[in-house]
Amino acid sequence: MKNPLLTSSYHYELPDELIATHPIHPRDHARLLVYNRADKSITHARFDALELFLPKNCGIIFNDTKVIKARLYGHKESGGAIELLINRPHDAYTINVYIKGRVKVDTRLVFEEQLSVHVIALYEDGSRDVNFYLHDTLIRFEELLPILERVGHIPLPPYLGREDNSEDEREYQSVFAHYEGAVAAPTASLHFTDELFDAVCSHHPYAFVTLHVGSGTFKPVEAEIITDHPMHSEYFDISPSALELLRSDIPLLSIGTTSTRTVEYHARTEETHGEANLFLHPNNPPLRVNHLLTNFHLPQSTLLMLVASFIGLEETHRIYQEAIKEHYRFFSYGDAMLIL
Repeated sequence: MKNPLLTSSYHYELPDELIATHPIHPRDHARLLVYNRADKSITHARFDALELFLPKNCGIIFNDTKVIKARLYGHKESGGAIELLINRPHDAYTINVYIKGRVKVDTRLVFEEQLSVHVIALYEDGSRDVNFYLHDTLIRFEELLPILERVGHIPLPPYLGREDNSEDEREYQSVFAHYEGAVAAPTASLHFTDELFDAVCSHHPYAFVTLHVGSGTFKPVEAEIITDHPMHSEYFDISPSALELLRSDIPLLSIGTTSTRTVEYHARTEETHGEANLFLHPNNPPLRVNHLLTNFHLPQSTLLMLVASFIGLEETHRIYQEAIKEHYRFFSYGDAMLIL
């Protein structure tokens, strides 16, 4: 038996060819592995058959965050090329980012359309705080968003190993994305077409939460003991209709790990908006979410540990080995798993 508190217990070997580097078309033709906790059975299906497996009486929680074009390419005022990835705003003017290229406090970075950045703080985790300027005038985060739409790039996960293209502008976004702010997609949501979303919602009560996924979601767990990992925080907001569903006694299906963390953070704090930094793992299992729809996650990631919080470490490994044997596609553009 592996120790569920050891980071090394969440390692598994994945053949490179099972990493999905491009989306599947149509998006609801991804494969779906259905795991039933009652009898530990595994069923192989296609995502557009999702409704056949959903419990009749469950409510569904979706994350309606929208991915922004958070990656920028530019240069230092002194000339060196840099790449900037927005992580999250601290407030209207102070934005936390990651920068490829050496910078110091007071370094000025220059981008297209007379957009520039002033570095104001450096942190040990590698992130930096910056202010954005347009024509040398300080701008707010909401003023930055339409500029990013023109000059920014879709922030594809690093393991895809490629630059973004016009296809990603469509496919790395859920059909119900609404509130701008995420720098990574809530990937379980990417499998829904408009038609499938409407069909599922016509049979179940549903509601939206918003959790703006930060780049911290890709941060590997480097601590030997998982509980020593400093969990990243992300902005969340729970709509009134979602709050009603959360406070009911109806069983809940969360679409994705981000919806799950939002619901479970509320279950522990009763907060409806702010910063969520909940780390779910086998020693901190879900209190309110009954069922989970999710993708297949990176080894030793907090997302894999979240899956194990529902079904335990041993079953997580068994399911993942089955998915590898059956040549499922892994990670952001990959296939899905439904935990009942």
